Amino acid sequence: MPDVVVIGCGISGAATAWELAKSGCSVTLVDRYGPAAMASGWTLAGVRQSGRHPSELPLAMAAVKIWEGLDEELQASTGYTQHGNLRIGLTPEDLPALRVIAQDGEAVGLPIEVLADAQSVRDIAPALSPAIAGATWCPTDGHADPDATVNAFINAARRLGVETVYGEAVLSLESRSRRICGVRTTSRTIATDAVVLATGISGNELLAPFGSPLPVDVKNVTVVRTRPLPPLLSQVLSVASACNSDAACAGRQQLDGAFRFTSGIKSWDGLMREKDGRPVIAPTIASLLETLQSFGDVVPAVREAEIDAYWCGLVDQTPDALPVLDHVPGVDGLVMARGFSGHGFCLGPLTGRIMAALVQGQAPPLDISAFAFSRFSGLTTPSSSPVTLHG
Repeated sequence: MPDVVVIGCGISGAATAWELAKSGCSVTLVDRYGPAAMASGWTLAGVRQSGRHPSELPLAMAAVKIWEGLDEELQASTGYTQHGNLRIGLTPEDLPALRVIAQDGEAVGLPIEVLADAQSVRDIAPALSPAIAGATWCPTDGHADPDATVNAFINAARRLGVETVYGEAVLSLESRSRRICGVRTTSRTIATDAVVLATGISGNELLAPFGSPLPVDVKNVTVVRTRPLPPLLSQVLSVASACNSDAACAGRQQLDGAFRFTSGIKSWDGLMREKDGRPVIAPTIASLLETLQSFGDVVPAVREAEIDAYWCGLVDQTPDALPVLDHVPGVDGLVMARGFSGHGFCLGPLTGRIMAALVQGQAPPLDISAFAFSRFSGLTTPSSSPVTLHG
């Protein structure tokens, strides 16, 4: 009987399992598919502080401090690099929004500035098109390898005795008098006194018997990966134009030379299939063409690259585009890390620490009152705030 069952093997679940094991808990980590099979594997994998909601900025800044020593802690490479983030404005009309982003960051001590002309931006990233108006520049942002990171957490957790269970869907949470007593999967029941839900877009079916669904609007993002190119770009880029929503995109060059870039956030038609035991969502031709065009307009050299792969990733967007990091109301022994709205990857190492503290009845390392479940009490519609940055 494990002390804790963690459901979901993305970065949040894997980091939580590792943190719990470090504190001496016995842990079983369960996933319907396997490591990084959904959001954590689909993501751009930016490790970004800039452009976040003010209440989320302190978490992102604390997470980056963890990232800086994470390879050593996990005894494995996460592919983490810290070469900055450029939030691109395509037109002069975009610059006021960039100044607000910089002001929010400066207010909490984040090193960030506005570059108010194309040449200043291209001095940092020469591969960018001269046809841009400016950008915010945060040198302490970066990116990592999503699959390497999640597997590094899992391997470190296994060394501490964490059991991993893959290929089993969780069907229900067992309880007595609204206290968790087990998890029922497609092949077994695992007795436990505590459960962590780190399940991304899924999980409401498990919460339904307790009357505590999380209001999420599932969106999708088209992602393209190219064949490797010579080194051109070390920063992470993102674009969200006030004048042209179709121009929204984000991207980076991986350490292997391949570019990985994404569209803005779109509506999802609900279609998903499985291939080789993993979920697959195919983008429409229109979305794929739009993504290629929008990122190619910002980094023209990408137009000459060969496409290696493309897919869609799903986003569990909450009404305020902020996650829930909290106990599930009225259910003893159940905590949740969901609703990251497309920007949870950076927070993953800190999310693990927060969840481990909540499970064990300890104070979390930072103030998480802004991420309480109760803020959605009485909400009847899942309409969401706009999300223009992800990673």
